Amino acid sequence: MKVQLHDILAVPSELAYAEPVAELNAMLHEGPHDYEFRAPLDVDLTFSRSLQDLFFDGSVHGIATATCARCLAPFPLDVVKDFSLVLTPEQPLKGEIELAAGDLAESFYRGTEVDVTRLVYEQVLLALPTRPLCDEECRGLCPQCGVNRNTTACSCTVESGDPRFAVLRGLKIDGGS
Repeated sequence: MKVQLHDILAVPSELAYAEPVAELNAMLHEGPHDYEFRAPLDVDLTFSRSLQDLFFDGSVHGIATATCARCLAPFPLDVVKDFSLVLTPEQPLKGEIELAAGDLAESFYRGTEVDVTRLVYEQVLLALPTRPLCDEECRGLCPQCGVNRNTTACSCTVESGDPRFAVLRGLKIDGGS
C-alpha cells in the first residue's frame, strides 16, 4: 500500500485495509522459519502532516503460525501492534556525521509517496517474540529420545550435574598414598 504525499493533509485521514503477507513471509523465511502468516494483516491507519513531517498512527493485527522453540510444535500466535511514527524528509548526508541516540528512532521518506507496507511489516517484525513459545510452561523435547514431553512421558534418565565434568565422573580415585 502506497500513500501519495499530496493525499496527506493537515487534517487526519483514516484508512483501514488488509495488507497482503506474501512479501512478509518471504522475509520471515530468510531466517529460522519460526513464523508464517496465512491470512492478510488487518491495518487501521490515521495519517496527517505538519509542513514536511508526516504522522502515522495505527495498529496492525494478524495471526501467525509459529513454531515453538522448545517442543517444535506449531501454534497460532496473535500478533497485535499499535504504533505511532513520524517521518521526516530524507536529507542527503554530507561528509561524516555522528548519530545521536534519537537519530536511530527517526524514520524518513523520499519521493512523492510513502510505502506504508514497509512501515507495517517493520511493526509486525518488532511485535514478534524473539523466541516463540507455545506455553510458558512448555517442557520441550526429551534430549535423549526426542519425544515431546508435553504430550508423552518418556522413561529416559536425565543426568544431573554439569555436563562439562562428565569425563571426570568416570575416573577412579586411588585410596593409597
